[in-house]
Amino acid sequence: MDLNITREQAWNLLTKYNQDSFHLKHALTVEGTMRYFADKLGFQEDRDFWGIVGLLHDLDFERYPEEHCIRGQEIMREKGISEDIIHATASHGYNLTVDIEPEHTMEKVLYAVDELTGLIGAVALMRPSKSVQDLELKSVKKKFKTLSFAAGCSRDVIQNGAEMLGWELDELIEHTILAMRTCEDAVKAAVSE
Repeated sequence: MDLNITREQAWNLLTKYNQDSFHLKHALTVEGTMRYFADKLGFQEDRDFWGIVGLLHDLDFERYPEEHCIRGQEIMREKGISEDIIHATASHGYNLTVDIEPEHTMEKVLYAVDELTGLIGAVALMRPSKSVQDLELKSVKKKFKTLSFAAGCSRDVIQNGAEMLGWELDELIEHTILAMRTCEDAVKAAVSE
């Protein structure tokens, strides 16, 4: 995997196109989640690549929501970012805004956890602690079934992502909660309201 951008450069690019704290927190959460899965699935040597893909996956969303995963490719190409990163970030919009199918395990993980981190984050905010640290699988599953809750988080994409990976939905949710626990404090420290 061709990683031709540093973490700092990726952050600077992200913050050039995104200023809303919600979007920045989401990017950092997905970055941390991707790093967790890189370690868990035996891709430790590609951990930074997985993280940067997570960080940049919604690069164009705040400014160009109608062209999400399309404008991001253009922006990254203009900056000379590797096609590996461009393909990986764009693939999370598969069957939504682009026809770039997730191929690599990392792309399938991104596809599966992007929407799921949003749902889990919304469930956590309903708790007295407002944290994933004490969040349980059963709480997320209950809200997963309530389609009006966090309605913008596509349950179909989450389910399809689990199937792409060959995982049970519970396994995906459980590990994504664990992943989010590893980066929650860093996300809160990096972006203030």
